[in-house]
Amino acid sequence: MRLAPTSRSRHGYNAATMLIVILMASLFVTLALGFYVLVAAPQHPVNRAFALFNGLMVLWIVKDLAFWGFHEAETDAHWWAASSFIIGLALQYALLIFADVFPENGQVRWRRIGWLALPLLMLLPLLFTNLLWDFAGFHAGQFTISLKPAALVFGGYNFFLLLTGFAGLARKRRQYQGTLWGQQLGAVMLAKGATSTLTLLSANLLPLLGFYRLLPLSSLFIVVGSLIYAYAISNFKLFSLQTALDQLRLFPLAYKVALAVTLTGLLGFFLFQVPVALWSFGAHVAGWQRFLVFSTIAGLVPTLALILLIVKIISRPLRELTETALAVTRGAYGAQTPLTSNDELGVLAASFNAMSRQMADDIARLKAINQMMVRNEKLATAGALATGVAHEVNNPLAAISSLVQSLLTRAKEERQRETLRLILAQITRISGVLRDLMDFARPKAPELKPTDLNQVILKSLKLARFDKRFKQLAVTTALAGDLPSLQLDADRMQQVFLNLLLNARDAIDESASAGQISITTSRADDEVRAEIADNGSGIPAENLGRIFDPFFSTKPRGQGTGLGLAVSHSIVTAHGGRISVSSDKAGTTFILEFAVRFATQIEIG
Repeated sequence: MRLAPTSRSRHGYNAATMLIVILMASLFVTLALGFYVLVAAPQHPVNRAFALFNGLMVLWIVKDLAFWGFHEAETDAHWWAASSFIIGLALQYALLIFADVFPENGQVRWRRIGWLALPLLMLLPLLFTNLLWDFAGFHAGQFTISLKPAALVFGGYNFFLLLTGFAGLARKRRQYQGTLWGQQLGAVMLAKGATSTLTLLSANLLPLLGFYRLLPLSSLFIVVGSLIYAYAISNFKLFSLQTALDQLRLFPLAYKVALAVTLTGLLGFFLFQVPVALWSFGAHVAGWQRFLVFSTIAGLVPTLALILLIVKIISRPLRELTETALAVTRGAYGAQTPLTSNDELGVLAASFNAMSRQMADDIARLKAINQMMVRNEKLATAGALATGVAHEVNNPLAAISSLVQSLLTRAKEERQRETLRLILAQITRISGVLRDLMDFARPKAPELKPTDLNQVILKSLKLARFDKRFKQLAVTTALAGDLPSLQLDADRMQQVFLNLLLNARDAIDESASAGQISITTSRADDEVRAEIADNGSGIPAENLGRIFDPFFSTKPRGQGTGLGLAVSHSIVTAHGGRISVSSDKAGTTFILEFAVRFATQIEIG
């Protein structure tokens, strides 16, 4: 097949200059879009795929610029034709890659692309042995290309790859129809469709109909697709997730660096390079245009490399650090940046991480103090109430107890005695509750003296073993032998441990044949730790924050006063210790921690 010749107009010099200007503008627009997308999120496969696509477009424009802008009246175009075939194929493979990763930032199906590339084993040898055309180039100022039938096969394969990539995008658009991803896919398909249609018209269909003037501008039409991509980027956040920095509508440091470097380069170009080229070559020598164009393109390579290096070293770490700082201001206390380097940014990141950790610890302590203040306020209110109740009930109860005891001594029938003994037992129970109330309302200051915590636990365990149900449980102890003595009130602490042991007994179902309680002590740094764990039913998560409140009980009505853990908490706190609880369906663990006052070692015999 032979395309009709095209010739330069009478004002060929001015037309060539205008074409150079248009192609250079297209080149800069394409570079800017590719750079914008890549810098936004270089770690995302979508961004890298789009940058690859734009890089191939840049090669296409440079190829057209070198041929159409500076051809002679007699110029061979074999290299231009071969480059057009190769870059055109590469653009279709870039589309296939993009269709795989977008919009999910997924994985590229390299095996599938490898199978699609198998025809190249036959087509590439045809290309490099000039079996696709008889002649391509300018002759007497006219462009002529004579294609062979094999070129149609090559073009058909190119079109097949285009349809495959487009079909992949269409399938995903149907999948995500009605969502933001569906809109993004629609914009991408519009961009690719417009680019492919304009290129097909200018480089294939119109030349077949005898119109050839758009052939040198085919690379310009590719930029139309990039502009539609840019619209999608600015309106849909196509290539990066919405972040806290995006919401602030900042002008990123990376773009400021790129703009500063670019403007400095352009200023140097017009102030120095253009005058030097004119002075060296002369205004009427065609070589000065070629020198300016390709020296500019050559200068873009180190400039872009410099910008990307600055972005990687400075801008990206600062962005990560800023996003982490914004996360902390929004309540993510303790958030840390993974940035590490042996420079000022590394020191800044390490200092920020330390500050964030300290802030999280301080806030946790403040929450604990606030909870303690709320609990103390509840305890004070409950204590005042308990004092009044105990005072009003205790005196009449004592009188009733005396009368019952008097009746018991005079009763003659055993049935009457049994009834009176039952009444007296219940009065004794009420008196015990009143004593708990009084102890809770007016806790005594602990009488501190050096105490072996292990011995306190063993005595409490010995008392608990008098309980019939407790005897049926498997109790294991792992008491550390190197514990230092603690400043404790042994009697008060024995009350705490006995209460925890009996609570553990109650938490285990009576029908359970494998009830277990484990008691451990250990030392960590300057603290002594005791744990009492059971394999009972556990405490519901919604009740964990209330179990130390007075009069709160998880036991059935009538089986608990709700004062045991409240009193235990007040005793432990009075000793300067901490008591906490963790629970799940596998059981409950109470943890007591005491600061070491002095380190006299105690050996267990």
